[in-house]
Amino acid sequence: MTEFKMSRPKVAIIDANTLAVLGLKQILLNVMPIMAIDTFGSFSELESDNPDQYAHYFVAMDIVVTHRSFFLERQRKTIVLTLSVSATSQLHDFHSLCINQSEPQLIRQLLMLQQHAHSGGRNLPPMPSILQQKILTDREIEVMSLIVQGFINKEIADRLNIGLSTVITHRKNIMEKLGMKSVSALTIYAVMHGYVDINRI
Repeated sequence: MTEFKMSRPKVAIIDANTLAVLGLKQILLNVMPIMAIDTFGSFSELESDNPDQYAHYFVAMDIVVTHRSFFLERQRKTIVLTLSVSATSQLHDFHSLCINQSEPQLIRQLLMLQQHAHSGGRNLPPMPSILQQKILTDREIEVMSLIVQGFINKEIADRLNIGLSTVITHRKNIMEKLGMKSVSALTIYAVMHGYVDINRI
């Protein structure tokens, strides 16, 4: 396990807003559990910590504007944190992530970025074998896929031609096996493991 920790890609969050940083860090840990995440309150803090060790930078827009040349050189690794989804309020040369939206929308946007950049685990070290093991049965995977696509229990039962109580049992077993308590967490798991395409959610 120590070997795995040392090879984990690192992500830096650079933003003076401590609450925003802590919230984003928790969401990123859920979406990309393979990543190690460091946080910085300013560009100078990042600069004094070997900045090129990071696979990605999640950076407040004002910091990118002030230190544009640094981030332009690392353009593909930089994601600018914005307060609006409007294209007119985003920087043209960078990927943007609007942090002023609900958690499910933010997770969806992060998953889209992740799927685009690291589809099938591209550019990432292999997951530890324990995380690669198949935990769910084929039927549970089918039920999970429909849950994260927004179908209710009755619709899932109709689609799979099984009883409503069977769907409820499958749902309970899925959550217990994966140790999850919310559909958001289940969605992250399903997308990250390739069971559902983010565009179908």
